[in-house]
Amino acid sequence: MWRELLPVGRHPGSGGYRRFAWTGADAECRAWFRQQAEGRGLAYEVDRNGNQWAWLGDPAAGDAVVTGSHLDSVPDGGAFDGPLGVVSSFAALDELRRRGARFSRPLAIVNFGDEEGARFGLACVGSRLTAGQLTVEQAHRLTDGDGITLPRAMEAAGYDPEGIGADPERLARIGAFVELHVEQGRALDLSGDRVGIASAIWPHGRWRFDFRGEANHAGTTRLVDRRDPMLSYAETVLAARREARLAGAVATFGKISVEPNGVNAIPSLVRGWLDSRAADQDTLDTVVGGIEKAAREYADAHGIDLDVVRESFTPVVEFDHALRDELGRILGKDTGLTVPVLGTGAGHDAGILSGSVPTAMLFVRNPTGVSHSPAESAAEDDCVAGVHALADVLEGLACR
Repeated sequence: MWRELLPVGRHPGSGGYRRFAWTGADAECRAWFRQQAEGRGLAYEVDRNGNQWAWLGDPAAGDAVVTGSHLDSVPDGGAFDGPLGVVSSFAALDELRRRGARFSRPLAIVNFGDEEGARFGLACVGSRLTAGQLTVEQAHRLTDGDGITLPRAMEAAGYDPEGIGADPERLARIGAFVELHVEQGRALDLSGDRVGIASAIWPHGRWRFDFRGEANHAGTTRLVDRRDPMLSYAETVLAARREARLAGAVATFGKISVEPNGVNAIPSLVRGWLDSRAADQDTLDTVVGGIEKAAREYADAHGIDLDVVRESFTPVVEFDHALRDELGRILGKDTGLTVPVLGTGAGHDAGILSGSVPTAMLFVRNPTGVSHSPAESAAEDDCVAGVHALADVLEGLACR
């Protein structure tokens, strides 16, 4: 399975993946998922929001145990973020069948669409729509860099966008959702554990900073006569690093747009996107507030107009304590070992669903901690350990 997915959407220059929602690479990933489902005799379906499902047992019975993740990527992302969870889900089912497991609850494997938000700028679109955290009106306003709306993109990919929206009937089928994911950090590597259990997802969001100045000639305009928004932006980037370091949080300006974007032109507009995350809400508010305060001071000093827009936000997500503890009990049952429980600064579909159904997450060790990069990796024996852990969890939840 892993070898089949490896070449899909891989850029020959960067070596990273460009599996963006409703593109050709995404279609190949979807075809792969369907093939895996039907090859195992699972009932395959696509829901109203484009998420793919593979069912063992009667979906209408309710109280199903669901596992899975996503197959799309960030720009030039790695091979493990998302796909490891989907591949491991099919492999865990194979392991359970090998054990002769008898299921007392329906089991489903899911591929949530557009988790990374690489094309339309909003993460977890498929699960947000399903959970009613993204309205139809908001979804219709999402556009990519070429001005193509989400509905148009879905239609071009052969899906009907007219039915998108909250899907309470589907959520009612789910009794528990467990997502396996490669760890996006080094906690497990430092502790020496192959697999861990998630405790919570840090509150996080995306803010757009628009610095507006005056375009002019780069060679003939005196420095004292310039209203250069790039200066204010650059100072704000440094302020973000300072505020995050002081608070023990993280803050990153990872995307920028410049107009007119000419080498010999002073910009008229510099638009930068801030991603910030912290262990608690108060700390996050302090960090983002400090960055915005500094940005406005820099803008005023250079005669620059500034607008700050919060484009998305996810509050802290505490995973279901009872389900989390059950995972720990299952995984420690035969070994007597305590599986480490750790928080994460990365958002996931499991976090979106947590407001509607009991959710939990398993993490697989990442030896370098690198993620959202072609250098993202995980050792094969750790991935196999993740499959066995997921199989144990699914057996404990769905086969009793």
